[in-house]
Amino acid sequence: MSTKTALKPRLMSLDALRGFDMFWILGGEGLFAGLFILTGWAGWNWFDGQMHHSQWHGFTFYDVIFPLFIFLSGVALGLSPKRLDKLPMQQRLPLYRHAIKRLGLLIFLGVLYNHGWGVGMPADPDSVCYASVLARIGFAWFIGAMLVWHTSLRTQIIVAISLLIGYGLIQLYLPYPDLTLYSGLVQNPELAQAAVNQTSQTFARFSAENSINAYVDSILLPGSAYQNRAVDPEGVLSTLPAVVNGLIGVFVGHYIVKAKPPLWGLRGEWLKVLSMVIIGAALLSLGWLLDLIIPVNKDLWTSSFVLVTSGWSIILLAIFYAIIDVLKWHKWAFVFVVIGTNAIIIYIASSLVNWQYLANSLLGGFIRATSADWQPLLFVLSLLTVQWLILLWLYQRKIFIRI
Repeated sequence: MSTKTALKPRLMSLDALRGFDMFWILGGEGLFAGLFILTGWAGWNWFDGQMHHSQWHGFTFYDVIFPLFIFLSGVALGLSPKRLDKLPMQQRLPLYRHAIKRLGLLIFLGVLYNHGWGVGMPADPDSVCYASVLARIGFAWFIGAMLVWHTSLRTQIIVAISLLIGYGLIQLYLPYPDLTLYSGLVQNPELAQAAVNQTSQTFARFSAENSINAYVDSILLPGSAYQNRAVDPEGVLSTLPAVVNGLIGVFVGHYIVKAKPPLWGLRGEWLKVLSMVIIGAALLSLGWLLDLIIPVNKDLWTSSFVLVTSGWSIILLAIFYAIIDVLKWHKWAFVFVVIGTNAIIIYIASSLVNWQYLANSLLGGFIRATSADWQPLLFVLSLLTVQWLILLWLYQRKIFIRI
């Protein structure tokens, strides 16, 4: 982790969209429930429904938040790609060390975020939850960085397509034991041979109880699983397709910085916006078409989920890029830029700091003096305000904590 007093020139829309992404995690998801209580308009219930993850198959807006963050880390890589493979090892080593430290730190902070020790210190290794959102961000960035630093854009595209197709084929066809039997082996060893012989051809491969992801996690993932589920949503196997979300971001970053001559009376920047919207819509369509064979599922991070979330990520970036970097409408985005420039640290703080208690201590008396209909919304706004003011304090002092 490092604290920098200055930022390199960067795409303002990138920081704004990252801040928009984090806004919902910090408490913004509660706005619609508060608005429903205040106004009684049933439409707010639909928006509130979009602020919760899908129960299993399917897709909501909240499902795109995590892959969007990975996508944006890829865009940052693609905006200033570096090839290290031609440099002397002495010049490469600092970047390699930074990449390894970043990965290790994100894994550690992910354990900390999940309160993964469970039993307190000294930790019981079997009770630690090693898989996490931050660890997946770390692995996706690390693998993406290695590819950007050592391979051509053509190779990166081939790797992305291969990962997407290969992962889909693994989920569809690779046999594994029936986990309803496998999970009982410790209690009943007599089931062992039956579990080995029973392949996944005879049961649903994308169910919450049975999947190749859950089987791989049971073998390779140490410690405890998230909420003791059969499949960890940030497990081992599903990290592979998450790399593709980052690589698609890399490709978009390459495209944004590439000079584009006017065409059809459109300036180069507007051509980029139009192209991104079209590509995003194409990926969305392809993802939902693939859903007929491989369901869109966040916990399994299916190939169709990668396509749908990447499509939405590109469309969202196109909108923010058009408004902020092409039209130069900056003022409205300042709220999100303040969040986006310190996104990781406020995400970690959202687990370690009781923001609700702090907001209630500072503003609870004023809020409770208002009518009951207003209070839920005002409590959400107070929670967001307290966090944002701390981020503003960091921003004004040019304190940007990077990992």
